[in-house]
Amino acid sequence: MYRSHNCGELRSSHIGQEVTLSGWVQISRDLGGLTFVDLRDRYGITQVVFNMDDNATLCEQARKLGREFVIRVTGTVNERSNKNANRPTGDIEIIASSLEILNASKVPPFIIEEETDGGDDIRMAYRYLDIRRPNVQKNLIFRSQLAIQSRKYLSDLGFIEVETPVLIKSTPEGARDFVVPSRMNPGEFYALPQSPQTFKQILMVAGMDKYFQIVKCFRDEDLRADRQPEFTQIDCEMSFVTQEDILNTFEGLTKSVFQELKGIDLGDFPRMSYDEAMERYGSDKPDLRFDMEFIEITDRAKGYDFPVFDNSEYTVAIVAKGAADQFSNKDIKKLTEWMQRPQVGAKGLVNIKYTAEGVKSSVGKFYSDDVLNEWKTDVFSAEDGDMVLILTGEKEKTQKQMNVLRLEMADRLDLIKAGDFKPLWVVDFPLLEWDEESERFHAMHHPFTSPKAEDMDRMMNGDHETMKSLRADAYDLVINGSEIGGGSIRIHDRELQSKNFDLLGFSKEEAEEQFGFLMGAFEYGAPPHGGIAFGFDRLCAVMNGQSSIRDFIAFPKNSSGRDVMINSPSAIAKEQLVELSIDLDIKEKHEK
Repeated sequence: MYRSHNCGELRSSHIGQEVTLSGWVQISRDLGGLTFVDLRDRYGITQVVFNMDDNATLCEQARKLGREFVIRVTGTVNERSNKNANRPTGDIEIIASSLEILNASKVPPFIIEEETDGGDDIRMAYRYLDIRRPNVQKNLIFRSQLAIQSRKYLSDLGFIEVETPVLIKSTPEGARDFVVPSRMNPGEFYALPQSPQTFKQILMVAGMDKYFQIVKCFRDEDLRADRQPEFTQIDCEMSFVTQEDILNTFEGLTKSVFQELKGIDLGDFPRMSYDEAMERYGSDKPDLRFDMEFIEITDRAKGYDFPVFDNSEYTVAIVAKGAADQFSNKDIKKLTEWMQRPQVGAKGLVNIKYTAEGVKSSVGKFYSDDVLNEWKTDVFSAEDGDMVLILTGEKEKTQKQMNVLRLEMADRLDLIKAGDFKPLWVVDFPLLEWDEESERFHAMHHPFTSPKAEDMDRMMNGDHETMKSLRADAYDLVINGSEIGGGSIRIHDRELQSKNFDLLGFSKEEAEEQFGFLMGAFEYGAPPHGGIAFGFDRLCAVMNGQSSIRDFIAFPKNSSGRDVMINSPSAIAKEQLVELSIDLDIKEKHEK
């Protein structure tokens, strides 16, 4: 028997019992006649004591233990004289009677503790050591619990879990596909799915009614903290439903997992249209944990001989409560330079400070104190001590820039409370986006999203300008400024789907080649249907107040898309390349 109990299990009620524990040596402390070993496994840490007076040979053996040695210990549970209130097992210790080294260990390249001295690169190279750290294990355990709770909730509502193919067909829409060459079909390729979208729609045509899958998806795109080349979705689809049905169902799922796993009651989720979100926050995923809503002053700011505002399409302000005394002129200069970085692209930043001594502004030579004080109450609803920040320019760009500034100010003013969660449904997205560079429409969500029922006639018969104003039956779930999930009511009519492909620039032949199977299925009694997909990794991170999804993935890729532990991607043998009909000189040509 390797163990009678785990290392987080023993309590005062076990005192006097003989037990056997197995695990890793967290740390060893030699105090002369006594040697103390902290023994760790997934469940916790238990202190083991080796006494020179009781067994000198055993104590000498214990002194040779190094960090991360794997050992088995048998002994008697004893009450600790110096209890450790910070450890669940802190009231007891094991007086060892036997010790077996199951496996020795090299000295680890970093400390296996919550606060480690290992950087990202070294920890990813030795991920099997990194996962031994309690905080990493806690994240992976939470991930498992979230999957189990999600499955239970959906299963109880009659959803059926169905696995869809991993080797599918490449499509031109969306992000880049990862492709897989076919040995048996030379010169042809599979793609790894960016989502199971068409398959879950086919399942609705097939009469499955309610489908879900916790599924791995793949996108060959540039990486950030909240993106990975392979990621996981809670993917769902339902038949004979409206947008309201789907929002209620998955609001329920979200409430359930927060209540069961975090003990948090989220309450009912507010809803906001895409247009309203952009006007109030400059983002389709606004963070509602703090205020600082946009205040448009385009017309109000004109007519004072300040050309920057007079000639601008859009001028917008935010009010930073209590910030006037916290930001010196030097601080504002640094903030302005921060906003002028290429990543943001603001041309400048106007400020107005309302203080007990009066009003101070970077545009004071154009706007009198009387005007600015009038704005204080009538426009900004500001008070003494508040600071107003103003950006101006092209509307869409300026909205995005002000969103960046709003989030930065919240961070600098420490406005976000730990453990605060603010969910939101954003609805009524545009159906299409016009791209000036390619001179074509792109789907705001994906090509299978239905227009709102009241916009269908305009979609079928409208002109080019009409198409820009079409609204989609699409919705996103946002929590704390992160998009957790998105979905839509789908097109289930072949004629409407064909029209959407026309608008997206597909020829009839291209549409048939890529999606003929789906449009053909629509001719055999496709029910009205819709669905949603939650970013599972991102939901894990947001529920735990973290920004990086890598911390909730057992074996993530780094920022270059590499697994540095197994050194992947890597070259393959020339013989394999020949079998797959791949150009042997492709890498050399690419480098040239």
